[in-house]
Amino acid sequence: MLVNSSKALTQAEQDLFWMQYAYRLAQKAESEGEVPVGAVIVENGNRVAEGWNQTIQNYDPTAHAEIVALRAAGQVLQNYRLGDLTLYVTLEPCPMCASAMVHARIKRLVVATKDPRTGSAGSVFNLTQDARLNHHIEVEFGVLEADASAQLKSFFKQKRSRKKDQVLANVTAKDC
Repeated sequence: MLVNSSKALTQAEQDLFWMQYAYRLAQKAESEGEVPVGAVIVENGNRVAEGWNQTIQNYDPTAHAEIVALRAAGQVLQNYRLGDLTLYVTLEPCPMCASAMVHARIKRLVVATKDPRTGSAGSVFNLTQDARLNHHIEVEFGVLEADASAQLKSFFKQKRSRKKDQVLANVTAKDC
């Protein structure tokens, strides 16, 4: 199903609109206990597909937001080639997701925040622009960066706190 935004918006305004949409998908992922990453694929101002992390709930290590969105877009468009599409994602893609985007021929990638550990669109690796590959993706960083970064930091801080509480509970239980 395609959903139209306003085509009268500038590119920067469209980027903000769709990244806010991806951010809401990341919130959905977080509410389901997943790492808060959301992705939306757009063509000519229309939403083609969306995804959010679903690795835990689907017991699927490949169910990253980008992969879920790419699979959905392929089904909607009945094509494995997804040229002329823009993918918006709240966290820089990992090697698996960046490679899938290259294979799908995504035209443009807009990323909210970089991933300093496994980012593969330029921060750690650069699979989206690798000269050895037969397709390159135009990449832009920083749309809604502060919000996406804060969301991820908060999620992992809470996760570490829960883990620490569990360890303390186990130690206390053993001491009794």
